[in-house]
Amino acid sequence: MEKTPGTDRAGAASLLDLYAPGAYASYEEFYEHFRIQVPADFNFGFDVVDEMARRAPAQKALVWCDDNGAEAAFTFADMQRASNRAARALTALGIRKGDVVMLILKRRYEFWFLAVALHKIGAVCIPATHLLTVKDVVYRNNAADIKLIVTVNDPAVMDCVDAAQAQSPSLVLKANVGADRPGWHNLTPELENGPDEFPRPIGAAATTNSDSLLLYFTSGTTGMPKMVRHNFTYPLGHILTAKYWQNVQAGGLHFTVADTGWAKAAWGKIYGQWICGSAVMVYDYDKFVPKKLLEVIARYGVTTFCAPPTILRYLIKEDLETFDLSKLAYCTVAGEPLNPEVYNQFLKKTGLRLMEGFGQTEVTVAIATYPWIAPKPGSMGKPSPGYEIHLLDDDGGPCEAGEEGQVAIFTGQRKPVGMFDGYHRDPELTAKVWHDGVYYTGDVAYRDEDGYFWFVGRADDCFKSSGYRIGPFEIESALLEHPAVLECAITAEPDPDRGLVVKATVVLTKNYTASEELVKTLQEHVKKVTAPYKYPRIVEFVSELPKTISGKIRRVEIRTNQE
Repeated sequence: MEKTPGTDRAGAASLLDLYAPGAYASYEEFYEHFRIQVPADFNFGFDVVDEMARRAPAQKALVWCDDNGAEAAFTFADMQRASNRAARALTALGIRKGDVVMLILKRRYEFWFLAVALHKIGAVCIPATHLLTVKDVVYRNNAADIKLIVTVNDPAVMDCVDAAQAQSPSLVLKANVGADRPGWHNLTPELENGPDEFPRPIGAAATTNSDSLLLYFTSGTTGMPKMVRHNFTYPLGHILTAKYWQNVQAGGLHFTVADTGWAKAAWGKIYGQWICGSAVMVYDYDKFVPKKLLEVIARYGVTTFCAPPTILRYLIKEDLETFDLSKLAYCTVAGEPLNPEVYNQFLKKTGLRLMEGFGQTEVTVAIATYPWIAPKPGSMGKPSPGYEIHLLDDDGGPCEAGEEGQVAIFTGQRKPVGMFDGYHRDPELTAKVWHDGVYYTGDVAYRDEDGYFWFVGRADDCFKSSGYRIGPFEIESALLEHPAVLECAITAEPDPDRGLVVKATVVLTKNYTASEELVKTLQEHVKKVTAPYKYPRIVEFVSELPKTISGKIRRVEIRTNQE
């Protein structure tokens, strides 16, 4: 383990020559000719981590720091040794191919050691957030037959797991990093000093491309979480994400803001980035402070950056000129729709364009603003190669330009590399959203005359008022442009005359207080910014919005509370 942070792009290695060779002069050429070469029995641990360790052992793989001043940097050779030690420790506990293991490790660097180790063993990895309640842990344990949970050294998290174990027959093992606790295994001694060789399994113990690599419990805005199953080819799908959307460079340092419990970490903190030879930046913090995050970007020389609009809304309020962002060359945004005001302010303050992308836990980046096309603020961009995307109306027919419809991925000719296999143990739900060669994403969008896609909202969140179809995003974007609005959610409320009317649930910024005058001000603002019929006839002020544990607004809860 090295203690010197930073990166060096000179002569940096990558594996793109193995899995996605080729250069492209235009988006059209890229969409038509890009292909990912999928080898038989691909295993990210051996075929990427160990191969990078062989090609460029001293090349940076991970740069880590926390809020207490600690820092560390790991080369690919370090990652090979650390993952081998972790694999040895896990197999000593009895973990074998096919066993299900949940990792609740926040942003600790041990997450990368253990995730790669599970891939090498062939065990199924479930990344999870530390925000889970006892009920959440019990549900996951029993839904997936989890055998082992590995946590951070946090008494609250370990107490939660202990409380859940009594109701979880499959959970027979508990481990953590850094703590000695009765009934728990402290993995730290083995991670630091264990044997650093782990031979690739052969025969029945070897992994195949169709084996389960990851299970993600989606924090949906309705219903219980779904188990999204990805196989061993999933990391290859993120070549699109890292190289062609995030534009990472070999020897660079990429920073995606995400906890390891979310699928966004798979998008931006391990798979595609390491295949492309880029190191990943990990900032381990408990409370988001915009100034501290900007200091990390400046201090470590981050070259590419990805964050959700929520984070960027806070960053643009800082005095960005006081931070040395000279190495920052490319910025992407995803996780929720991008409001044009955020795009414009970020461009004004940094000179960098925010390149938006769209995807789900079930897929990789399916639509994006790729380097060859000019961004249109608020647009997701154009379809990724390998993804045949159409917009379908309520009857399943194709939509014309400007007409709103559900985003559908056609898989009859080929399934995109990195797309999920289905919902684990739920064939009925899988068949409901994916049938006749079409996967229905549940997201509504429209396509303009130039082929750009524009997000409207989740299908469940769209509604009709006085005959007009309304999606929440455009109205929310309009409201967010007003300085009084910190957060907002648009829903429909029953009305005897119009059937449904637009309701805005608003969290105010600290300099504003709720009043009838402010209601009228916000209504007039929306009328000026967007179509007048879309203005919220009802405005409710609240202290906070109901959200999922991943931060997505639960509009269904707002609708339920008003019934």
